Amino acid sequence: MAAPDFWNNRERAQTDVEEVSRLRSLVNPFEELEREINDLEALQQLATEEQDDAHRAQTEREVAAEHDRLIHKLEEFELRQFLSGENDGANAFLTIHSGAGGTESCDWADMLLRMYQRWTERSGYKSQIIDVQTGEEVGIKSVTLLVTGEYAYGHLQTERGVHRLVRISPFDANKRRHTSFASVDIVPEIADTAPIDINPADLEIDTFRSGGKGGQNVNKVETAVRIVHKPTGIVVACQAERSQGRNRELALKMLKAKLYQIEEDKKRAELDRQYGEKGEIAWGNQIRSYVFQPYQMVKDHRTGAETSNVQEVMDGKIDMFIQAKLRGEKNAKGDGVE
Repeated sequence: MAAPDFWNNRERAQTDVEEVSRLRSLVNPFEELEREINDLEALQQLATEEQDDAHRAQTEREVAAEHDRLIHKLEEFELRQFLSGENDGANAFLTIHSGAGGTESCDWADMLLRMYQRWTERSGYKSQIIDVQTGEEVGIKSVTLLVTGEYAYGHLQTERGVHRLVRISPFDANKRRHTSFASVDIVPEIADTAPIDINPADLEIDTFRSGGKGGQNVNKVETAVRIVHKPTGIVVACQAERSQGRNRELALKMLKAKLYQIEEDKKRAELDRQYGEKGEIAWGNQIRSYVFQPYQMVKDHRTGAETSNVQEVMDGKIDMFIQAKLRGEKNAKGDGVE
């Protein structure tokens, strides 16, 4: 990087800079932990050598507090090592689709949207609604969020699949119990240099008026963009920006990400076939159940992670499920959720 001709090829130089930054992000925390552990050992030594009882008690409390802090930091460092995939450090496009069931499923999709938005806030990420289709009465039929922040995709990729809700419906006058489904898909925001070629002849591009609650250009001019990729049937849309050009750019980026994910899923399915394992590719697997009545429980069927605190989960506290999946935990007890 210090060579005088390093920036002659800017594209290659930028790639090298990003790779160096990635490697430093792995090495630096390890070296920092090593230094802090050495400091803790020195503090423990001081505590054992302290002659004054009051001073020794104070030092021992400091040792205990520092020990707990380092344990937490070590767990975070360990978890980060599982986020070593090619795109784990990337931003993420999160898409929620309501399942069959009309009003019930649209309301459930809306509840999931709020849950992920709250998780985004809690995790220090930012989110932007790229496209949304509202339900006929309540809720949403589908929505796409762009979640930006370090390792957003690495964490959220664990959420791909079908999410199931069991509750007494607030829309049923007879207070019957209903089951609703919504699917969650996650794709990484990939670099423009990614090896995904899109033939312009394969695209069907339409413009339409943005929906929403008002604001500049909303419902006034056709700034929103919808793109259909004819070979695969993939449809992407963007209405988040005020200009048609920017919406088109974001929609193309989302399409490229989805095509990239399809190729990755094909590779994964082939590996699963070779090793005799059943894949967990999204859109056909119920990964988690959220039971509101007759009892309260949220259970991940892949890992066995569960909690009875439904309200906290719906308020965005889903790290226990994300971390269990990243750590490769397996459900050994069976589903056990009605």
